[in-house]
Amino acid sequence: MDEWLARWRLVLGKAAEEKGIGVGTDGRAAAAAAAIDFVFEGERGGGTGASALTLPTWIDAVSDLFPRQAKEVLERELIARRGVSQLLEHPQLLEKIEPNVELVKTLLVHKDLLDPRARILARKIIDTVVQQLKKQLEVRVERAIVGALRRDRHAPRRVYRNLDLRTTLRKNLHNWDAARGHLLVDDVYYFAAERNKRPWHVLVVVDQSGSMLDSAIFAAVMASIFAELPGVRTSLVLFDTGVVDLSDQVGSPVDVLLKVQLGGGTDITQALQYTAGLVREPERSIVVLLTDFFEGRDEQDLVDQVRAMADASVRMIGLGALGYDARPEYNRSTAGKCRKVGMDILVCTPERLAEAMAQIIRG
Repeated sequence: MDEWLARWRLVLGKAAEEKGIGVGTDGRAAAAAAAIDFVFEGERGGGTGASALTLPTWIDAVSDLFPRQAKEVLERELIARRGVSQLLEHPQLLEKIEPNVELVKTLLVHKDLLDPRARILARKIIDTVVQQLKKQLEVRVERAIVGALRRDRHAPRRVYRNLDLRTTLRKNLHNWDAARGHLLVDDVYYFAAERNKRPWHVLVVVDQSGSMLDSAIFAAVMASIFAELPGVRTSLVLFDTGVVDLSDQVGSPVDVLLKVQLGGGTDITQALQYTAGLVREPERSIVVLLTDFFEGRDEQDLVDQVRAMADASVRMIGLGALGYDARPEYNRSTAGKCRKVGMDILVCTPERLAEAMAQIIRG
């Protein structure tokens, strides 16, 4: 019975003590309750007095009391709910925290406050998380887009100069008539030679607003994956009221993220105008715009710019959020107007974005 009461105390928090539900004499349960309350105190109400734990002792206690999965959850919640000013002041604590996206966000927000040692550790943590995300995503993203690129090799223009003789023969060998010495051809394949020499151009355009930080992390990772795909050229642009072209660093998402400058105004129109200048073959270009659609200038300027690019055959994808836990807070009215003039509007996972791009490539 005491064990069950202790478990309920851990679930319900300090408010449970008002109803007589406590951890009893179980010292380990009491320590676990104190560790949990350190994170959620003030979130679940009730309670008397402040926890005696400090951040350093809490980190050690959680490592001792909880399995790794629970430890990672508690660390993410701590960062999200209580802030981590002590982590910034005491770099040695960073070495004890499991790398995760929430920690990366915190480090990026406060990167200008880091001392030299903390900067080195922060870069290491960001790189670890980025590589984890990349490993998680690249197989599925590559499978979707490379598969579409291979299908893109065969064009619908059925003219002799585009005949893919080798594929046509291979695909019809089962129709060989040995008695007559004839090959009966059911399907003829045409090779898009003129298209095959022209790569697809993916242009990733990222809003530096604070609300887009989750999405910016995934965007940097996805852009680095796109840059490694055969038959794809990748550009990467960050913007607020100005535009920064980081295309030459697209293969280094850590460097990209460390250059993100959160806050300030937003000029989405200017970012798209700059991006339009990078486009060489509109019909083989895909612009992926990550933004909250809160335009800092006249909204009509943005709508007109989207229309102009869509009318020129540039495929436009607007993302209100990109990730798994991102909470989309974007201007749905402006996004809806952009949709009407040719921009696909999505709030999606990285895998879903890859599928949407593959559909465009397949035509």
